[in-house]
Amino acid sequence: MNGIPSLHVEPGKVVLAGQWTLAAMLPELADLQSRLTAQPAASQQWDLSGLTRLDSAAAVLLWRTWGNAWPENLLIADLHRQVLGRVAELPHDMPPPPSRPFILPVFLGALLLKAVANLRGMIALFGQLLFDLVHLVRYPADMPWKECAANVYKAGAQAMPVTALVGFLIGVTISYLSALQLKGFGADLFIINILGISIIRELGPVLVAVLVAGRSGSAMTAQIGVMRVTEEIDALSTMGISRSIRVVLPKILGLTAAMPLIVLWTSGVALFGGMLAAMLQLDLSLVYFLENLPLAVPVSNLLIGLGKGLVFGFVIALVACHFGLRVKPNTESLSANTTSAVVTAITTVILVDAIFAVFTRHIGVP
Repeated sequence: MNGIPSLHVEPGKVVLAGQWTLAAMLPELADLQSRLTAQPAASQQWDLSGLTRLDSAAAVLLWRTWGNAWPENLLIADLHRQVLGRVAELPHDMPPPPSRPFILPVFLGALLLKAVANLRGMIALFGQLLFDLVHLVRYPADMPWKECAANVYKAGAQAMPVTALVGFLIGVTISYLSALQLKGFGADLFIINILGISIIRELGPVLVAVLVAGRSGSAMTAQIGVMRVTEEIDALSTMGISRSIRVVLPKILGLTAAMPLIVLWTSGVALFGGMLAAMLQLDLSLVYFLENLPLAVPVSNLLIGLGKGLVFGFVIALVACHFGLRVKPNTESLSANTTSAVVTAITTVILVDAIFAVFTRHIGVP
């Protein structure tokens, strides 16, 4: 019986005996805790002279029962008193961490420093890509053709259904809303100009970029991040294989090559949706729409749209790879960097689109 922890309550006295260790208390831990909690620590005499063993877990339990203070009447062996004494010396009530007041300049400065650090990292990654391209020009056999083709397929061909669906719906929406306004002015034929310019030059590339940033960009960041977590990136370096040539470069080249094709595909589907809506709303035939589209929309608008797709693809892949390489070996960092990659890519795409709009404002205007 000496190995079983026991607790007896007598009038004005609590008697503990046996082995009060974690292993011995586990079968009846909940019952012992409830019985100890029910005893008033200050007014009782605590007799612990019958203890045969006392470990730190039981000492913490008793000390908390006593309210982090020694009871007035305590009978205990010196050896066990030393165990309780070591527990008593521990800081039980940790002070809360000091609150940091919100200071707007400090907050904005931290955001600016973080943005500058990310910009430096992207510039460094871009510089590494230039060195890799020079190396591949000198040694074409090192070109990762299979990886590039796989990324073109994943980022391009597999994105065609969702981009086509969204593009078709956008074309129908723009056509219906524009037709309602044009009918009031008797300018039904200008629906071709509105659809052509807005979709081919602006909405097609931007819409595809946002979809690809959320789909392929996040996938690239997550893939590289998982490789960081599982130390596959370090394994490549250990084997003397360039991580940028084998991991980063194929993703950037693949998405850069695939984006203009996706933009062309999505713009065509969006125009088809707009043509169907215009035919139903304004009684414009498909033949008339197709004959007048080249007259209303100069071909330079198509080139601008494809050029935007090329730049957007490069920017999205560069941002995704940068944040993927920043992932630390834990899941929280992986999720945070994936989110940051998508947000940064979309923001950068909108910024680049604004720059395109400023510098090409006199090009392609009929």
